[in-house]
Amino acid sequence: MLQIKLFARAKELAGAAAIEIIWNDGETVTRLRERLGEQVPALKPLVPRLLVAVNRDYVKDDAVIRLTDEVACFPPVSGG
Repeated sequence: MLQIKLFARAKELAGAAAIEIIWNDGETVTRLRERLGEQVPALKPLVPRLLVAVNRDYVKDDAVIRLTDEVACFPPVSGG
């Protein structure tokens, strides 16, 4: 299982600050997005726009995630 920390609107929609998802070591952020939408349907509209950080660095969709990584998801922030 991989723990995903959620922030802001993602946290609100999921109803939790963190969730655990079934994970195979070495899958990519693209797969993470798919799993988030499957396991937490309320997140589906937000999933394509989420910023994903692995070990405190923002990553692209082709980044590999290991079971030992710290993963966090943030909705895009706007304002001025």
